[in-house]
Amino acid sequence: MTADRPVVTHAPGKPKLLLGAYDLAELGYTDDEFFVSGSATAYAPVGDQGPDGHWRATPSITADYTVRIVVLKPADAASFNGTVVVEWLNVSGGIDAPAVWMMAHRELLRSGYAYVAVSAQQVGIEGGASLGMDMSLKKQDPERYWHLNHPEDAYSFDIFTQAGRLVRDEFSTLGLQKPERVVAVGESQSAMFLTTYVNAVDSLAQVYDGFLIHSRFGPAASLDGKSIFAPPEEAAPQAVRFRTDLRVPLFTVLTETDVIGGLRPGYHLARQPDTEMLRAWEVPGTAHADNYTIRVSYIDDGRAPLADLVAAYAPTDKLMGQQLPHFINFAPQHHYVLQAAISALDNWIRTGVGPAVAPPIDLRDGRPLLDDNGLAGGGVRTPWVDVPLARTSGVGSGETPLSHLFGSGEPFDAATVARLYPDGESEYADRFAAALDSAIRSGFLLAADREEILALAAAAYPR
Repeated sequence: MTADRPVVTHAPGKPKLLLGAYDLAELGYTDDEFFVSGSATAYAPVGDQGPDGHWRATPSITADYTVRIVVLKPADAASFNGTVVVEWLNVSGGIDAPAVWMMAHRELLRSGYAYVAVSAQQVGIEGGASLGMDMSLKKQDPERYWHLNHPEDAYSFDIFTQAGRLVRDEFSTLGLQKPERVVAVGESQSAMFLTTYVNAVDSLAQVYDGFLIHSRFGPAASLDGKSIFAPPEEAAPQAVRFRTDLRVPLFTVLTETDVIGGLRPGYHLARQPDTEMLRAWEVPGTAHADNYTIRVSYIDDGRAPLADLVAAYAPTDKLMGQQLPHFINFAPQHHYVLQAAISALDNWIRTGVGPAVAPPIDLRDGRPLLDDNGLAGGGVRTPWVDVPLARTSGVGSGETPLSHLFGSGEPFDAATVARLYPDGESEYADRFAAALDSAIRSGFLLAADREEILALAAAAYPR
């Protein structure tokens, strides 16, 4: 057992991972779990870790580990598109959560990606500080996972490197075909860790062909692996940009919540110009998490009846057992834009042609500048903000940290709908379709989603 060649063991049976309430086999995919044991290296900073992201690190102490990874791939080898998406699982809720999979799985499944989920952080395996209860692997299934061992998050960066290297070099051990591209993805807390990975570790590791960093706030994680939920220091965490000398393409997709911040300083404090290796899409009218996250994703296998999707998207003021004084964000555009981003990043790596450039969300003093309908201006334009039936926002309330992350929403009353669309439903449908086609031409949405989006829009019009 060495840091270069960890030991991989197949684990028969069903992995504990929230992939959805649908049968992957019926969608032409297989799922397998593997236990990976090796020696991981922590990194020590060299010099200042400043806001410009030009961080340097050097290998430091080592520790043994045993973690799990889950591999999803097309059952028909001919359907594999050559790209493996490797996700740094999110542990903010006290559970290994495949956050990017949850939001973008429809595109991954229909386009033939392979997907690898990595239990990179200690909380997902051992438990620890989080926004939720302890749903760690050892808590959920001690018989299956008792032997796992994660020393601490300082080693997470190298564990993630070794997982990517397994995918690239030892793919047959994982039941994968030889990949043409290996892409790293992560959301929220995982995005903060991936920001640090890009700034300090990637130049040393050189494993991944591109990065999708989804829904990060302004700060980056600490190289020493200190929990983002540790008691706050006297000074607020600094906002950190991505280093400008990126080795491979980096695409960051940000909701309105991420841009303005709240529990953490907002991404607007870390904004930087797009380059030939960097794109940032800021999506107005969206929240860090929303109805899709907790109600739609689990049933959304591409075959769910329209009525079921409409019901799941319906505004709700209940959040994980809590009664809120407002609806959480219920706009559909978040996951559709993320699907387009996955596709655009893959194309960028394959062809060298970067995604469309989008302006930032319009802000004043760190808050969104709103139009007459209460929606933020600027950013990635979609029909839900340009031809709206509701005000949706990344701004939540302060009842709990979760309520802040889920934003807010308010359907327009009948008078507002009549003012916006004096010729009624037909006018709304025509204008929505035109805005949708414009977003597709711009690359912000995918043509593959057009029919479903139009059906959802038609069902949403008040009658």
